[in-house]
Amino acid sequence: MSTARYPALPSRMSMITFKTRLKGAQKGHSLLKRKADALVMKYRSMMLELRKAKLEVVGEMRDSHFAVTNANFVAGDISFAVQESLKIPPFKTYVHVDNIAGVSIPTLRSRDVDTDEMNQIVSGLGKGGEQIKAARVKFHKTTAILVRIAALQTTWTTLDIAIKVTNRRVNALEKVVIPKVENTLAYITSELDEQEREEFFRLKMVQKKKKQAVAAKIAAEAKAAKLAAQRGEASPAEVAAARRAAAQRHADPVAAADEEEDMVV
Repeated sequence: MSTARYPALPSRMSMITFKTRLKGAQKGHSLLKRKADALVMKYRSMMLELRKAKLEVVGEMRDSHFAVTNANFVAGDISFAVQESLKIPPFKTYVHVDNIAGVSIPTLRSRDVDTDEMNQIVSGLGKGGEQIKAARVKFHKTTAILVRIAALQTTWTTLDIAIKVTNRRVNALEKVVIPKVENTLAYITSELDEQEREEFFRLKMVQKKKKQAVAAKIAAEAKAAKLAAQRGEASPAEVAAARRAAAQRHADPVAAADEEEDMVV
């Protein structure tokens, strides 16, 4: 038997306590295993979404810069329009906390901005207004993709840490806690069985000693009665009564010994 066990006294109460602990550890192991599986599934789906978003952002950034180049070619210097547009928040995000299998994951989400005020900036431009609008729309889309990549990257990293922690707990329960509790239960069971065998052996020895004592007393009484009869000190009736009592004790010596002990007490 393995010596890796918890310190415990071999008693029925300890056995009940460790059986309860074993049941709780097994249930916790099952729940953590399911949690780890759910986190792994979400982790893989996030990884696929992140890969898709990173591949998508390359083309969007290329198109955005091409739109800015086109606007500069048509409208000339657009720095003034860009500076005016910076007075109004072009893009807004907020933090949202998602719960995935008991793990809190902060994510970023974009919020729509009223485009009427944005359109007023370039609505008065007679030349290059549409190109500037197109460039703004392209960069707005690119920014949304970048925000989504940041949110997916944060979720991916958080899930990776949560999976490692959960797997460590699962391995600790599976490799350390549950085997130690099982070894402790096996130790308590073996000790209780040994105590029962010792108790049974003790009772058998007590009965044997009682039988031997009763047999010796019966033999002594019979010998004394025989000597008394030979000397003529006892009547035949007393000798017969002594013989009947000896025969009764011989039939059930343990009960006779118990009666004698009660009489002595």
